[in-house]
Amino acid sequence: MTKTILITGAAGQLGGRIVHHLLETRGYPAERLVVTTRDPAKLADLSAKGVTIRVANFDEEASLVSAFEGADRVLLISTDALNEPGKRLRQHAAAVAAAVVAGVSQIAYTSMPKPDPGNPVLFAPDHHGTEQVIKATGLPYTIFRNGWYQENLFMALPQALKTGRWYSSAGEGRTAYVSRDDIACAIAGALASAVDQSVTYTLTGAEALTNAEIAALTSEVTGKPIEVVNLSDEALTEGMKVAGVPEAIVPLLISFNANTRGGGFAEVTGDVKKLSGTTPQLLTAFLKANKAALLG
Repeated sequence: MTKTILITGAAGQLGGRIVHHLLETRGYPAERLVVTTRDPAKLADLSAKGVTIRVANFDEEASLVSAFEGADRVLLISTDALNEPGKRLRQHAAAVAAAVVAGVSQIAYTSMPKPDPGNPVLFAPDHHGTEQVIKATGLPYTIFRNGWYQENLFMALPQALKTGRWYSSAGEGRTAYVSRDDIACAIAGALASAVDQSVTYTLTGAEALTNAEIAALTSEVTGKPIEVVNLSDEALTEGMKVAGVPEAIVPLLISFNANTRGGGFAEVTGDVKKLSGTTPQLLTAFLKANKAALLG
């Protein structure tokens, strides 16, 4: 019998693409898909296709229990509650508890690469803690450790192209950038499969590049030179403040650089191709497809 799959955060960019790939790429029956959101109006198009829409609020466990009822396999897409320390992990723990109460048979979760203690990324403890909460249920689980999105380069490259300089404290660290759509396609493939044992996947791009290599590729595509200027974390912090970067997010951005420098984003796996059946998009293709936006 076809399992009923439930996806939280379906109105978000990743959730929306996962649902798309389940329906369009995998041909998963719409009547076996349930998606949750705080605003059902945002998912009216899915309702028209026969997908069940339910309201769920990660801050209200009772709403989660009701939303999860009847689902066999639940994908918890990590929330964006980063403004209050501990809130995100509380939300995730409440969702896991609700899934158990609702009688879910398998839990899937979107984590990050190497979230174990010692990872400098400020939200890594949220992911590590959530993984432990899920494992403690004793239910079969699928952990998707999502690599760094190619789309994250929009945080750095447009400014670097404008000024000709990319300030960083990542040093010679490498990042295996992967497109959000490739990750979504891989997750959809795993959710649609018959696999029901516990497994952890690390979803990365097919190549790991330094910032200098990325700058060279970007210059080749756009015709505009970029010089990578490597600084210390302290110097980069001060430079961001002077440049007007919101002070609240500076430590988070520094933690990304520190993790890159330490090799935390450098792992390359074949999990995306294994689950989706296609080779992940190379960074050059991403740059060419988004040339106008990067230069804009």
